Amino acid sequence: MTSPETRPGTRPEARRGGLLELRDVAVTYRSAAGDVPAVRGVSLELAEGEALGVAGESGSGKSTLALALLRLLPKTARVTGEIMLDGEDVLAMTWGRLRAVRWASASVVFQGAQHALNPVRRVGTQIAEPLLVHRMATPARARTRVTELLEQVGLPAWRARSYPHELSGGQRQRVMIAMALACEPQLIIADEPTTALDVMIQAQVLTLIRSLIAGRGISLIMISHDLSVLAATCDRLAVMYAGRLVETGPSREVFTGARHPYSRALAEAFPTVGDFASRMAPRGLGGDPPDPMRLPGGCSFHPRCPVALPSCAWRDVELWPADRAPEEPASPASSAPSHTAACVHVLPDPEAGPEPETTGEDETPAGRPAKESA
Repeated sequence: MTSPETRPGTRPEARRGGLLELRDVAVTYRSAAGDVPAVRGVSLELAEGEALGVAGESGSGKSTLALALLRLLPKTARVTGEIMLDGEDVLAMTWGRLRAVRWASASVVFQGAQHALNPVRRVGTQIAEPLLVHRMATPARARTRVTELLEQVGLPAWRARSYPHELSGGQRQRVMIAMALACEPQLIIADEPTTALDVMIQAQVLTLIRSLIAGRGISLIMISHDLSVLAATCDRLAVMYAGRLVETGPSREVFTGARHPYSRALAEAFPTVGDFASRMAPRGLGGDPPDPMRLPGGCSFHPRCPVALPSCAWRDVELWPADRAPEEPASPASSAPSHTAACVHVLPDPEAGPEPETTGEDETPAGRPAKESA
């Protein structure tokens, strides 16, 4: 498992300007049993050349959020809010404009390459397809480009004649990465690109992704349940639980010093390389994620939270810059914070003494901090 200390520093291309901005994005699925809120009011920003990792358990809404960015969800999904890609709202695009944006401006490395690739078409044909659809190359140039892309992802050129079932899982994932890079997009969305791969192949794929995006200044959104993988790959992390953001911040800060108890539980669920004690007794998190149709009141995490306060039963998750106390008003200049943000209940410092007892008189709805986009 890759340690976050091995992650290269922020690339010089990063933070030049906003490429993607999510404004209060919500996704609700219609079902026979009623509406299912999968994503609930997510606001995020992604700079040009920046790598953002989105973490959470299965059912947290992270993959739904990723697919919503390019309107790849089924017809039963209703998406609200704004998804601003390079200054243009994806949700307001016509179908023709959306087709022009997909693959050319933003592309996707789907979860499970075996199911994402067409089993009856050669992989070279599938890599060339976006180039031909967007008229970015002639058929002859597209064949040359396919050879270049395969070599860039570490596959021999003759693999273009292979069918997906003739490739290993790692090779199929490399083909998906080649397809995502074909039209040289500004943004790549990688939805759990290392799922079902063994540890050695995971490391190879992650190293490949890092090197390819760093050399081109491409922005990356990577989805995973493994916080250590994201910390080793991405500049910044966003942690989701029950469709909401509970913490955002620089990768190292979130991974090694999480403020929210759920983020800390995710980080501690994986043993640390070289730490015998953590390997023999990894910490877990009791209970299961809540049913999105029957969310508990207040903070959705409080039934599983080991340090929940009585107020968590009615006080929902709110984000504020971690270097400002929650009672202080938000600064007008504090947009797109580069520091960690967390929920209203900050975890106590384990090295500090016990917190003084409170009567709860100050914990009223009027005392809530101003909500701020993560």
